[in-house]
Amino acid sequence: MQEKIIILDFGSQTTQLIGRRVRELNMYCEIVPYNKFPKDDPSVIGVILSGSPFSVYDEKAFKTDLSEIRGRLPLLGICYGAQYMSYTNGGTVEPAGSREYGRAKLEKIDHTDPLMAGIADGSQVWMSHGDTITSLPEGFNVIASTDKVRIAAYRAADEKLWGVQFHPEVFHSECGTQLLRNFVVDICGGKQDWSAASFIETTVAQLKQQLGDDKVVLGLSGGVDSSVAAVLLNKAIGRNLTCIFVDHGMLRKNEFRDVLRDYECLGLNVIGVDASAEFFKELEGVTDPERKRKIIGKGFIDVFDREAHKIHDVKWLAQGTIYPDCIESLSITGMVIKSHHNVGGLPEKMNLKLCEPLRLLFKDEVRAVGRELGMPEHLIKRHPFPGPGLAVRILGDITPEKVRILQDADDIFISGLREWGLYDKVWQAGVILLPVQSVGVMGDERTYERAVALRAVTSTDAMTADWAHLPYEFLAKVSNDIINRVRGVNRVCYDISSKPPSTIEWE
Repeated sequence: MQEKIIILDFGSQTTQLIGRRVRELNMYCEIVPYNKFPKDDPSVIGVILSGSPFSVYDEKAFKTDLSEIRGRLPLLGICYGAQYMSYTNGGTVEPAGSREYGRAKLEKIDHTDPLMAGIADGSQVWMSHGDTITSLPEGFNVIASTDKVRIAAYRAADEKLWGVQFHPEVFHSECGTQLLRNFVVDICGGKQDWSAASFIETTVAQLKQQLGDDKVVLGLSGGVDSSVAAVLLNKAIGRNLTCIFVDHGMLRKNEFRDVLRDYECLGLNVIGVDASAEFFKELEGVTDPERKRKIIGKGFIDVFDREAHKIHDVKWLAQGTIYPDCIESLSITGMVIKSHHNVGGLPEKMNLKLCEPLRLLFKDEVRAVGRELGMPEHLIKRHPFPGPGLAVRILGDITPEKVRILQDADDIFISGLREWGLYDKVWQAGVILLPVQSVGVMGDERTYERAVALRAVTSTDAMTADWAHLPYEFLAKVSNDIINRVRGVNRVCYDISSKPPSTIEWE
């Protein structure tokens, strides 16, 4: 039985980071909504309460009954989680004089407390809250402070219950990994036996049992998630897996050919379908980004469904759904950021049972599994690429000529990143075709042609991202090459926006 830590999600933007940090300690964990604790699961060894966008005293604040957890399992509350446990037990939480956001230093640490073991005085932590705990319930004791926050961390004296006002999961909390290790390993007794190798062994055995001799169809995108899912399924069921790779006309330059060759080398049974003419016809004159996404999503389903029906006696649909997709689909706030990720849609239309072998993994874990499976690095390290492809990197309507321009410019940029040894230092990169034309001079002639923007960001999880500080010499070379070699472009810009407030993609 795989032991696990449960993270109760109260709606924080950094809940997934908590999960990733716990997984990095080789501890399996699951994120569930704040009010859906798995009461009858004997594999749970500890519980973490996340932050929240609400104040504990708001009428709309998320509330849950912890009485069945307290005293039975160790509890750690983070930010709102810490405030909630204090507030509901008689403590006081009040608005801070000003929002406490940014770096702080821990002081007055109780080094005898197991949560604080190995954490030095002066350790940097990250604060992000508008409320603060001003008094603790009876029997709760302060175990760390900062210069502005007296109750930066506390413990209930007679039980395994802790709260921290700061965010140990974020990169800027230098002691965060140590604190989480203290909780999940030393306090909860976690065995740290979660690894790529153990995941593959367990999952392949489960897939063999689940699928038997049934036939499975999987839609490949060329990306990391679907590729790893395909190789994992191929290891379990071999030729009973058929993969379908649809070219909607908005892939990168030569990508349809190159990806099919890669899949052939991996021994996968793949059907390649060039449906670009269908997609260009449906997208003609469409400029709204959301309409583009929906047209491409529906078109993909139609083509995939048509091809899948040519395969006799298929019982299962496999998808490269990963854990963040599943968490987002259970969004507490109900806010839709994008409409193109792959949770849902296909199964209802195709009347097939659903198989998602990667649904427990974060992106970095998917890559680790790919390496363990022996997949080539260029597939594993491939940058994320939007499902609608270059359609959402062409601002305005889409035509084959615009796609050709963007493919050529993008190829120069991505090839340049590889040649300069910069590709693996960037989380995601691409070129955006702007809906403007600019005056230029080429030779003795005046030109009036298109402008493109280069976009490259650094990130660990795509939740936040900073623009990549690429060398000026590199940017100059890429700009020069694009203008000289891509017919129709006479100006190149570089996007230096971070996320937030901007997004990684422009549409």
